[in-house]
Parts: sequence; C-alpha cells; structure tokens
Amino acid sequence: MKYDYDVVIIGVGSAGMVAAEVAANIGAKTAIVERERIGGDCLWTGCVPSKALIASAKTAHAIRHASEYGIEAGELKVDLEAVWNRIRGIQDEIAASDDSPDRFREMGVDVLEGEAVFSGPHRIQVGERTVSTKYALVCTGSRPNAPPINGLEEAGFLTTENFFQLTTIPKSLVIIGAGPIGVELCQALNRLGVEVTVLEVAVGILLRDERSLTAMLTERLRAEGVNIHFETQISRVERREGRVTVTGVVAGKDRSWEAEEIIVLAGRKPSIEGLGLDAVGVKTGAKGIRVNKRLRTSADWVYAAGDCAGRWLFTHSAAAEAAVAVRNMLFPGSKEAPTLVPWTTFTDPELAHVGMTAAEAKQSLGEAEVRVFEWDLAHSDRARADGASPGRVIVVTDKRYKILGAHILAPAAGEMVSQFTLAMTEGLRLTPDLATTSVINVYPTYSTTISQLAGEATYGQLGGRVIQAARRFNQIFD
Repeated sequence: MKYDYDVVIIGVGSAGMVAAEVAANIGAKTAIVERERIGGDCLWTGCVPSKALIASAKTAHAIRHASEYGIEAGELKVDLEAVWNRIRGIQDEIAASDDSPDRFREMGVDVLEGEAVFSGPHRIQVGERTVSTKYALVCTGSRPNAPPINGLEEAGFLTTENFFQLTTIPKSLVIIGAGPIGVELCQALNRLGVEVTVLEVAVGILLRDERSLTAMLTERLRAEGVNIHFETQISRVERREGRVTVTGVVAGKDRSWEAEEIIVLAGRKPSIEGLGLDAVGVKTGAKGIRVNKRLRTSADWVYAAGDCAGRWLFTHSAAAEAAVAVRNMLFPGSKEAPTLVPWTTFTDPELAHVGMTAAEAKQSLGEAEVRVFEWDLAHSDRARADGASPGRVIVVTDKRYKILGAHILAPAAGEMVSQFTLAMTEGLRLTPDLATTSVINVYPTYSTTISQLAGEATYGQLGGRVIQAARRFNQIFD
C-alpha cells in the first residue's frame, strides 16, 4: 500500500521535535501535527520559562548577598513585570529560531495544524483532511492535575499553563505541591520578593530523591524565608475581595493561609483524550498510553513517547524516547527505550538524581549488600571559593562497588550527574578508574568532588586490604 507519509508525529513538544528531526535526517517522508504552538510544555509552560525565572532570582539573591563577597551593592529593586517580559522575550526568541515551524519545513517536514484524530488503520484526520501513514508517533505530553479540594474550582487557581502568561504578578502566593516544579518556583519567587507559602500533603519535599539531601535543601529554603508545611490536609479554598484563603489541618491543628493567588502544582496527567485511540486498538492506562520496551503500542503501527506514555515525565527522557521510537519504526527492533534516566531539580543548590536511593537499594538487595559513600561539598575548594559549600555527593553501590545510584546537592549537580549516568551505563565501579585514572576532572571544579569521593571509597575502604596484600606479596618474594 502506498501511504502519504512514512511517519506522522502527533504533538510537537520536546519529543515530537526530536522525532521529526531524526525521521527527516533518515530520509523518511514526515509530517508533524500540532493543535497549538510548536515547542510544547518545555518552551511555553515548563523548562524554559521556569529556568529564566530562576536566573533572575539567582541574580537578585547574589545582589542581596554581595557584601559577603566584598562588594557593596546598591538598593535592590525587583520589577516582576520586567522579569516576566524577559521570560516572554526568551520564549519568543526560541520560537522564532530552533522551534520555528519554518525550520521543520526546511528539513522537508510537512507541518499540519489542527486536532489529530485516528480515524482508522493507518489513517489520521487533521481538521477536514485525512492522511495515511505507515507509522504514527503520539507525543501529546501531559497537563497539570488538580486535586479534589472543596471550593478550588470556584475560587479559581493558577497552574503552569497560565502562570507565565500573567501580566500582573501576585505579591503573595500559596503553592500546593512540593514536587520539583513547586520547589523550584517557591525559592525563585521568594528571592524575587514574593511572599510564598508551600503546602504539601506528604512528609517532605521531593520524595523520590535521597532523603538526607532533601532535608538539607528544605533547611536552605526555610532559611531563605520560604514557609513550608508538610502533612497538610487542605479542607477548603475560598476567594474573598480579591484574595484567596486556604484552610486545612497541620499536625492536628487547624490552620489558614491567605494570599493574592494560589497555584496548584500537584502532579500531571497524560493528554490523550480525543485522539481516537480506541478506534485503532491503542490501549491506555492510568499513566497514559501503554507501550512495550521499544515504545510500540498495542496497535503495531502506532508508537508513543514522552509524558503521554507515562514512563518518565522529563524533557530529556521524552527526547531520548522519541529518537528510539523512530529508530524502531524504520529499523525494527533496533533499540529499547532508556531505563536509566537522571533528573535534576534546579534549585540553588541543584539536586540531581540517577539510579536508586540508599533506601531503595537496601530494600531491593538487603541492607548488608549495600554500601553508601558520602562526600561533603565543604571539602571542595571550588565550593569554598564560590561561597557555596553546603552540599553533598552520595553514591550507592553494592558490595563489589558497582554503582547503583548517585545523588548530588551542589550548584552544578545537573552537570555532575551525567558522569555517574555514563559510569552506570557502562557498568563501572567506584574504583580508582573513576577517581583519577580514566576520568581526570579539571581542578578546581565541582566535579573534582567526584574524584575525591571515589578516591576515598577506594583507598579509604580498601586501603587496609591493599596494604595487607602487598605485604604478603613482598613476603613471598623476599
């Protein structure tokens, strides 16, 4: 059968853009379908605007603490509207260049605008047009999820979908949720002068990360002035005279919090409604579209990648999955989807994670089978020089020093964790190779801390046995 396209990609966010580039470079006849704006959550509601906000907040924080570096700064004045204008300017610049529809047209990719609906085997309807395709890739992402709280809908609330579109920025804010987005925003907004209160139902922030590091980060946030309440049961939200009142219970005591606005950052859900997946036999579940290890759905011509497939909700994993999915379409069975995915929460300091936490490793292997190595950033000359010494690197290994996980609280943690990700992918151990032989880290950088930890783990823990072995060797040949 002759098809209009080799590949039709539905949704042009992080996954869809990468998929289109890969397919076009391979030489496949490709179309992308987008109902809103190319760039997806990452450009318009997630990574780009939040990191631009964090950059402004970090600058304000540096000015506020300039005297600690021997610099007398003038009075700090934050113009929140100007900060938001800067964010929009960055978004527009990216949208006009790397994320422009014209860039994809220049690659030979057809850009179809409108809602995509599966209308039958190998057929997709876009508006009034129906196209045929050998393969389809669904990359429709996810959207914010709102918990069932009395009065929340009636009071109205912000999410990431409209927060960065504001023209009048609130001077006070209640944040519901202490996951990665909530934690990043609470610190950034607080540094920009917004009065911030965080309400979290769980016992702490970032529950998927190493607990000792999240405790350190929580202490940092509170020291900077962020109000954080854990194990909070919210009972009601009301809006009166232009302000929002949130009532609930903390540690058995009734509490209430008031602010100009409330933003809900309590997880996300897959955006898969209205695609007509049932019509072509694509099965779904609570996390999204069900896929196998090669990202193929229950319909053998349909693949899914990114948030809508519910594996990992990160931009970088969505991009990696998209490339794998296209490869498997055009070169069947060539690669499985990634299972080792690092992530970073971009607070100051950053908190990075790859692999198992210490608790997860002990639960999986047994406490006696696990080794945990820690190295404080206070031993880093670069951290001392930067005035950023509160931080730590934690590496989890088995008894043979095979790396099972790595967790970093440091200014450059997002960059540092890649070294551990590569080490784990290649099956490396926490040995002299990682300390000084195969990987020589530039001095003075934060990555030098990795060499320090690996050296301590190797020589500190094994030193006695190495010396004993050397002595026995010398006795034999004396």
